[in-house]
Amino acid sequence: MADTSILPPAWQVPQIFRTRLGAKVGRQRTMVSDGHLMLVLHAPPRPDDNTRIGRFFWRAPDGAWLSKELGSGIAALKKHLDEYEDAIAALERQEEDAHSIEAYFAVLDRLAPLHRAARNLHQVLQEARAAYPEYHDLIDVRDRAYAIERRADLLYSGTKNSLDFAVAKRAEEQARSSERMAAAAYRLNTLAAFFFPILTVTAILGVDLTVVGALVGFDPQANPMTAGFAILIFFGILVFGFIAGGVLTSIINQSPPPEEERRTQQALRKTP
Repeated sequence: MADTSILPPAWQVPQIFRTRLGAKVGRQRTMVSDGHLMLVLHAPPRPDDNTRIGRFFWRAPDGAWLSKELGSGIAALKKHLDEYEDAIAALERQEEDAHSIEAYFAVLDRLAPLHRAARNLHQVLQEARAAYPEYHDLIDVRDRAYAIERRADLLYSGTKNSLDFAVAKRAEEQARSSERMAAAAYRLNTLAAFFFPILTVTAILGVDLTVVGALVGFDPQANPMTAGFAILIFFGILVFGFIAGGVLTSIINQSPPPEEERRTQQALRKTP
C-alpha cells in the first residue's frame, strides 16, 4: 500500500510515527519511540485561517534535528518560536494603537487562536522535556515557549480588560445621553401640562372678545361700554387656565404611591 504519511519520505523515523499521522496535521502533540522525538506543531495562525499549517520537527537519537520547512538543527525550532514572538509583538503594537471597541475586538479576534496555539506549543515542549529529560537542548526552547504563552496570556487579558472598559464607557455615555433626553422630555411634558388647560380653552373659544362677550350676554360691538367687562372676563379665563395648568402640573409631578414604585423597581430589575 502506498505511503500516505505527510512526513517527508526521506526521514528515517519509526514507522509508528507515520502510522499515527494521517493526511492532515491534526492537533499539536509529541510522539516518542526508541529515542526518537517527533514534535507536531502549528505555524502561528494567520487572520482568517480556517485550517492550521503543520510543522514537523524530528530529533534523532544522535541529537540531530530536522524540520520539514525551517531547516535542520535546533535553530529550526528556535525560528518557529521567533515567528510566534513576532506575531505577538505585532499584536501588542496594534493593541497600543487601539482606542475603540472595534479596534480592541480586532486584536482579540487575531489573538485568540494565537493564544491557544502558544499554550499548546508550550504543553507539547513540556511533554517532550518530560519524556526525554536527558535532551538538554529542549530546556531553552521549552522556557521560551512558556514565556511566549505568558506574553500572549497577558496581552489577551489586557486587551479584554481594555475592551470591557471601552464597552462600559460607551454604555455610560449612552446612559448619560438617555438621562439628558429624559430630563428634556420631562421639562417639555411639564410645560405641556401647564399650558394644556389654557390651550384647550382658547382652542374652543378663541381669543375674540366678541365671542367672549356673547358667552356672558354682552355684545362689545353693539355696546362699546361692555368691552371692558368682556376684557375682564377674558383675563379671568386666562387666570383660570393658568391655575388649572398649575394644578394639573402638580398632579403629574406627584411621586407614585409606594406600592406602585415598588412594582416599577421590580420590573426594572427583571429587565435584562
